[in-house]
Amino acid sequence: MVKEFLAFLKQYGVVGLAIAVIIGGKLNLLVSSLVNDLLTPLIFQPALNAAGVKDIAELSINGIFYGRFIAAFIDFVIVAFVVFVFAKKIMKEEVVAKK
Repeated sequence: MVKEFLAFLKQYGVVGLAIAVIIGGKLNLLVSSLVNDLLTPLIFQPALNAAGVKDIAELSINGIFYGRFIAAFIDFVIVAFVVFVFAKKIMKEEVVAKK
């Protein structure tokens, strides 16, 4: 039973997938921190000062926090771009290795 289980893990690449999920999660945290703690304050600081708020997540109209959406959108775009760059690099290496 143990041998079958280990064969299953190897055959379907479960361990590699688990490692990718863990690294992807940590990469997401890193990029989210980059966006939320560095880029967003630098880019939007003049607009935030004019609106009288310290954080983009505080921007709201009648209880609708559109600032959170803007921050999440920026975070998504940057995370998607970073994943695209990594995937492109990895796919290029796989193509080269196959030749």
